[in-house]
Amino acid sequence: MRQLTGLDTQFLAIESDTTVGHVGGLAIFDPATAPGGRFGIAEVRAMLQERLHLLPPLRWTLVPVPFGLDRPYWKDDPHFDLDFHVRELALPAPGDDEQLAEQVARIASRRLDRARPLWELYVIHGLAGGRVAVQTKMHHAMIDGMSGAEIMGILFDLAPEGRDIEPPPADQAPEVAPGTLEMLGRGVAALPLYPVRALRAVPTTLPYLDVAPSIFGLPGAEPISRTASRLRRRLLGSDEHDGEVVERPKMRAPRVPFSGTISPHRRFVFGSMPLADIKRVKNHFGVTVNDVVVTLCAGAVREWLVAHDALPEAPLLAQIPVSVRTDEQIGTYGNRISVMIVPIPTHVAEPQDRLAATHDAMRAAKERHRALPAEALQDVTNFIPPAINARAARVVLQLGANPALRPLFNLIISNVPGPPIPLYLAGAKLEANYPVSVIADGAGLNITVLSYLDSVDVGIICDREQMPDVQRVLDGMQGELDALLALCEAEAHA
Repeated sequence: MRQLTGLDTQFLAIESDTTVGHVGGLAIFDPATAPGGRFGIAEVRAMLQERLHLLPPLRWTLVPVPFGLDRPYWKDDPHFDLDFHVRELALPAPGDDEQLAEQVARIASRRLDRARPLWELYVIHGLAGGRVAVQTKMHHAMIDGMSGAEIMGILFDLAPEGRDIEPPPADQAPEVAPGTLEMLGRGVAALPLYPVRALRAVPTTLPYLDVAPSIFGLPGAEPISRTASRLRRRLLGSDEHDGEVVERPKMRAPRVPFSGTISPHRRFVFGSMPLADIKRVKNHFGVTVNDVVVTLCAGAVREWLVAHDALPEAPLLAQIPVSVRTDEQIGTYGNRISVMIVPIPTHVAEPQDRLAATHDAMRAAKERHRALPAEALQDVTNFIPPAINARAARVVLQLGANPALRPLFNLIISNVPGPPIPLYLAGAKLEANYPVSVIADGAGLNITVLSYLDSVDVGIICDREQMPDVQRVLDGMQGELDALLALCEAEAHA
């Protein structure tokens, strides 16, 4: 068995009647390249069965520690049933993108069954043009973006013919899970270790409580962090050790229509933009692809807020995930992430000025992030007892949605570079791959971008009741890109 980290456990703890903890994707396939043009549940199931031994998380199920005395464990499910996890459905005619998005939102809104391995896969037929969609759901406690890409590398092939897969070891014995009494004993034995871990971690952790991903937002984290940071700066000396402790700017998120308590219902929209257009803007203005993507998000959200007479004077704050997975941690799954909280220039009126402001904000955030010691980017909640950690995670979300308080951040933006080469699943060619991510109380909007081949695929998920017209945000991203391209064209001919 392997034990979950504190951050993994938090993704379990935040789930409620309105909040889910899984991430996933919507992949669109052309079955014409598959053997005999057949691509359905039988072909997908056969491919998964062949590769299950290479994908340990697909068989993991949770083993809780009694009374929450310690973090839970993963173990192989002795009753694993692949048929339960792989499902099939069809859209009614005409099978357009709006119908597909609605179906994806329904599936994404439902929590996973914790009595089984925490993933599901849906093969969706009936799309226009004979295409087939595959929607995946996998709990965030099991994977982050990088480990999700590792799973993708095992499932997908570089040619329709697939590749040879080594069979599983013949002498692999089934895992025997400990009983309740043994798990209780493990929990009791772990309790004295938490204060010891805390004492060891305090000197290096306190100055960074307000940026560590699993503690960020806890009541009192920011003042404690700033006090410890100033004290350490004075003790170490600002000249010699200035890079070790970085003063973080005080940023406060304004309240906007998607800052409240979310409902159980989701709305999802998806679309693609040419990667070449984004690179043209990047090259013309001397910025990064990520700068352009964040600017597109800022411009689109600004337009939505203006349309709803809800544009604040201050910039919105975006949570941007950052991987801290080392080479040694490849293949270990779970979560190895940190976050940057970045002001995005929704308060800036002109696209070119928004791009410049985004570039400056992203550069400053990256400099602060690089200056943090490695231990501050690891899972510092490993020294907090799980019952306390779980309760604190729920309290943070509730505080963020409290209308009397400012939210911790307003939305989540994630830009993930994907493969520039064609991929195939069970012989069918992948045409597009749209991310389907998560939202939470206080941050009811998530824009995730994944590049593939010559396109940038965008998946936007939000609370249905807060943003029923979220399609406007997707259209606004294209409008922002068109405006930046027009500037490139005008300056090229000036």
